Amino acid sequence: MTDKLSTAEFRKKIFDFEAGDSWKFEGELPVIVEFSAEWCPPCKVVAPVLEALSQEYEGKMKVYEVNTDEEAELAAVFGVHSVPTLLFVPRTGEPRMSVGALPRHQILKAMKDVMAVE
Repeated sequence: MTDKLSTAEFRKKIFDFEAGDSWKFEGELPVIVEFSAEWCPPCKVVAPVLEALSQEYEGKMKVYEVNTDEEAELAAVFGVHSVPTLLFVPRTGEPRMSVGALPRHQILKAMKDVMAVE
């Protein structure tokens, strides 16, 4: 299930960007973070796809949503200027970002290639 994430929760569950410059993932399962906004039509297209994937891959990965209007500081930290923006976070290694409403097959490809989730 997709959960909303505040800046404080992001720092605890994903990455504490105030603790240092180098990336250190805080979670146990790979993560997709969708930076979105309620007024964004493409976000409304991607949301049900991410919700379905979060259920299909439960126990293998997590999906979170960050509302960029409510969490502007967090969006700025990651240079989010357009929504939706997806952050693919593997357990180890560097995360990757993708801007725009990706179709399901491209999200699945990124899950496999970046997050090692199949």
